[in-house]
Amino acid sequence: MNKQLIFVKRPIGFPEPDIWRLEKNDIPDLKDGEFLVQNHYVSLDPAMRGWMNANRSYIEPIKVGDVMRAGTIGKIVKVKNNPKFKVGDCVTGFGGVQQYCITNGSNWHKVDPSIAPMPMYLSTLGMTGMTAYFGILEVGKIKFGDVVLVSGAAGAVGSVVGQIAKLKGCTVVGIAGGKDKCKYLLDELGFDEAIDYKSENVIKELKVKCPNGIDVYFDNVGGEILEYALAILRLHARIVICGAISQYNNTSKMKGPANYMSLLVNRATMQGMVVFDYAKDYQKAALEMSQWIKEGKLKSKEDIYEGIENFYDTFKRLFTGEKKGKLILKVIE
Repeated sequence: MNKQLIFVKRPIGFPEPDIWRLEKNDIPDLKDGEFLVQNHYVSLDPAMRGWMNANRSYIEPIKVGDVMRAGTIGKIVKVKNNPKFKVGDCVTGFGGVQQYCITNGSNWHKVDPSIAPMPMYLSTLGMTGMTAYFGILEVGKIKFGDVVLVSGAAGAVGSVVGQIAKLKGCTVVGIAGGKDKCKYLLDELGFDEAIDYKSENVIKELKVKCPNGIDVYFDNVGGEILEYALAILRLHARIVICGAISQYNNTSKMKGPANYMSLLVNRATMQGMVVFDYAKDYQKAALEMSQWIKEGKLKSKEDIYEGIENFYDTFKRLFTGEKKGKLILKVIE
């Protein structure tokens, strides 16, 4: 039997528990070329909220009645006439929030769990790490000496962005929620400065900690923090729009920047990034980041919870901030 989380209706505002239904279903027989994966871990990402909406995006919305979309990692337990994969292979792909999935292997990749633990392939060596790597290096175009501001800095992507920027010789300022997270940025990840948006006046602190402005802003939250960043841009600054978690559950229109003329005045750029655009270079990025991890220059943080039955309580942590690093759900029993 396969425990599956079925998406049953589109949410308005923050998703309630009845958006999903947990089912136990038989596993169908394999067709030629297919294989059966036993999912071990499921990736929980803010992007999941956007995938639930019916409107146009960079990826098709989840269909009502389908298994909830999610990145996964697991092991192959059965194969039917697919020479590229064998029983025992560890594979990662979009397997959904379920304990087993059937696929023909399209857009699935083998990984080696002897090199790194499985959860890390959903984190720093997976889509999260790829987003950080290409977002800050290719879109942010950081260079030695840049002042880099990162929002959601203690989260899965932000924490890696800040560390890569430090590796490249930048001054890094992180914005996070709570003293504990700010301490984590400074003491464990090596950020130069941290701002607690929950207890500090962010725009005031930005003027103190970035007195000469910023060269790059990596945006994970949108809203008023984006407004503040626009106000302190240097000449030819770059803004990377990776996410806008502060806006995902709005029931009214999204709040956009009113002071966008700062882009003109400073000849700056603001560019959105979607990690799928860099798929051909994933392997190169993973090799470089795995080397940094091995050398102790890059830390990977996974926040793991157990049980597919606990999906909703775990999912909520994406928006309440009750996590550090990459949020993952273990679904194998």
